Amino acid sequence: MSAITGIDHTLIGVRDLEKARAAYARLGFTPCPRGSHIGWGTANYCLMFANDYVEILGIVDPSQFTNNLNVFLAKREGLMGLAWATHDSNAVKAELERAGIAADGPKDLKRRLELPEGTVLPEFKLVYPRPGATPSLASFVCQHLTPALLRRPEWLAHPNGAQGLAGITVAVEDSSGLAAAYGRVFGMGAVTRTDDTVTVRVGPHMVMFAPSEALDLLHPGLELPADAELPLAAVMTVAVADLGETSSFLRGRNIPHDDVEGHSITVPPSQACGVWLEFVPCTK
Repeated sequence: MSAITGIDHTLIGVRDLEKARAAYARLGFTPCPRGSHIGWGTANYCLMFANDYVEILGIVDPSQFTNNLNVFLAKREGLMGLAWATHDSNAVKAELERAGIAADGPKDLKRRLELPEGTVLPEFKLVYPRPGATPSLASFVCQHLTPALLRRPEWLAHPNGAQGLAGITVAVEDSSGLAAAYGRVFGMGAVTRTDDTVTVRVGPHMVMFAPSEALDLLHPGLELPADAELPLAAVMTVAVADLGETSSFLRGRNIPHDDVEGHSITVPPSQACGVWLEFVPCTK
């Protein structure tokens, strides 16, 4: 899938959008002004980085179409899945079809972005691979038609030192079959299997699938609740400029976190709207 270049953004579903905005601002991120999807009952705040971003998504009008966000939030808050990045949505669909994977789209999407000087309309084209094309992970493909509207310099500066997404980790009951499925989409060269863990590398990003008993090896200190439903997109990993400075920032805000010196920092879901938020050193 040469037309897919990495992760465009992750999606975090939340029940109270304004509280979620405040929670991520407290964690040291700089949320964009609020956006809303035209024709839908959903709105968002985004945490923008130079090449990818995080979308915090909530329902503002339950009488309108919510794209099943209401179904997700009836169970939990947290990481819902991701959008893959592309510069050419038509090429993505053609490549998927050559691999024997049906896809819907490209479909047009616009959303309002509420700026102080007035509302602007970022535009996108979305491709939806058939259900099961990326097993254990909800995903679609996103092409930006107006990227400059979403990346003002002041939105890219985060007090916690965040530079961009590194990847996500998905807890699964059984990883068998995942390597073949993701190899079909991205090529077997993108897929690595180690014991029961499957790692998919797409551009600069990494998506890992692991049974719950292996999560502590990947993310020290992480333990899923006994009643967690699998598969579960559990961990969002963000690269930071200086891990020590990020740790100092979190201590200054009295934010609980586990610090594995020189390796990673993990903030528990209670502080990040249902997401295990992991910070790692930036390698770029």
